[in-house]
Amino acid sequence: MQIKTITKGNILLAQPALNDSTFNRTVVLITDHCEKGSIGFILNKPMIHSVNLFVDELESHNTVYEGGPVETENLYYLHSRPDLIANSEHICKNLYWSGDYQDVKKAINSGLISESEIRFYLGYSGWGKQQLENEVEDNAWIIVNEDVDIFQDWDNNLWKLQMKKLGGEHLLWLNTPADPSMN
Repeated sequence: MQIKTITKGNILLAQPALNDSTFNRTVVLITDHCEKGSIGFILNKPMIHSVNLFVDELESHNTVYEGGPVETENLYYLHSRPDLIANSEHICKNLYWSGDYQDVKKAINSGLISESEIRFYLGYSGWGKQQLENEVEDNAWIIVNEDVDIFQDWDNNLWKLQMKKLGGEHLLWLNTPADPSMN
């Protein structure tokens, strides 16, 4: 369902006309939204690297996802296990981000948390005060309130699925190339 107000837990769908290589055909989960700005993570841009390439002390082969263009030298995580990871920030339903890294390391290395309960992101997507609202107003993004299982292995298929759910004029974009000049 398409909505107009941005809140934590919303999903942003990049409009097909959004001419930005970072956000082309992306689905972004908003993890924080306040007067100062917004933070989110791209859900559908898996990298070819696993988390243990970035943090060798983690005994995990979880795929790392491109979270966005901000602080791309830092690794972030979303999870569903606040019982194992202290100081986690609640996003919505059973979804959390951040938390004590030592708890993450212990939970992963001792097998207490499965790959389907934590997702890693390199960088994040960030917007300053009123920036995201302005982009939504300029039709760069569609805001939806959907339950998306962020722990599935999504690629650009997620963007197409969400556009299909919207229906109507959004169906036109399903089979067009990501770069219209290739048409």
